[in-house]
Amino acid sequence: MAEFVVITGLSGAGRSQAGAALEDLGWYVMDNLPTALITKVADLVSTGGPEAQRLALVVGRHAGQLGELQTAVQQLRASGERVSVLFLEASDEVLVRRFEGTRRRHPLGQEGVLEAIVDERRRLDAMKEMADVVVDTTDLNVNQLRERLADLFSGDDASAMQILVLSFGYKHGVPLDVDNVFDVRFLPNPHWVESMRPLTGLDEPVRRYVLGQPAAKEFLERVGHLLKFLVPAYTREGRSYLTIAIGCTGGRHRSVVLAEEIASRLREMGFTPSTIHRDVER
Repeated sequence: MAEFVVITGLSGAGRSQAGAALEDLGWYVMDNLPTALITKVADLVSTGGPEAQRLALVVGRHAGQLGELQTAVQQLRASGERVSVLFLEASDEVLVRRFEGTRRRHPLGQEGVLEAIVDERRRLDAMKEMADVVVDTTDLNVNQLRERLADLFSGDDASAMQILVLSFGYKHGVPLDVDNVFDVRFLPNPHWVESMRPLTGLDEPVRRYVLGQPAAKEFLERVGHLLKFLVPAYTREGRSYLTIAIGCTGGRHRSVVLAEEIASRLREMGFTPSTIHRDVER
């Protein structure tokens, strides 16, 4: 059985970069694939066509394809193959800057770039609802996007739940592409301890300080019980990807410590989560 990833989303959000990242991970990538050919590619693979059994299909560049894409993905899923949909998005402001920086015309062709972005976002709402994983590239550079996709798609066991535990700082914005968010700003902030201010949650003094709080211990116990219930339930519903976000004020101390601890507990449950500390260097 082949495994497919359909890469779609907003123009300028990084579809081609995502395709290149998966190609580096050993996927066979078809970029700018017309939607009408999606099911034909699946038929070719099932009859012993390309030897590649992990295919990434980058689609959605032209306006005429957007309405057909949802149907094509439904047909591909109905074929019995393993199919995931990766949807890439970014904020309107960032997308406008990217188009202005490259001086390229938006594929939808409207006079105003912002108007075209808003129109494309509306047209892709239904496709986003079908996605297995949504990645917001607003704050990601190319290397960070590659790392994120490596966490999601480099595993050999396609049936295993891919879990990402992400730490972040609320003052830098709540990540949009997450499934569960836990706010840990109720804990004492190591930032106000002068000796720990320049450190991060990856340093042992900060870790001891945060985990030494009774409330932190209770938080981890309660979240652990919740995840023991949630993750198997998500798996039974056919979910392949799960992102858990832990937020504190700056994203450097409390959230980093607790994200690492939650990832450790998930490993004890038999999962293999990855961790990203989005704001630890800010």
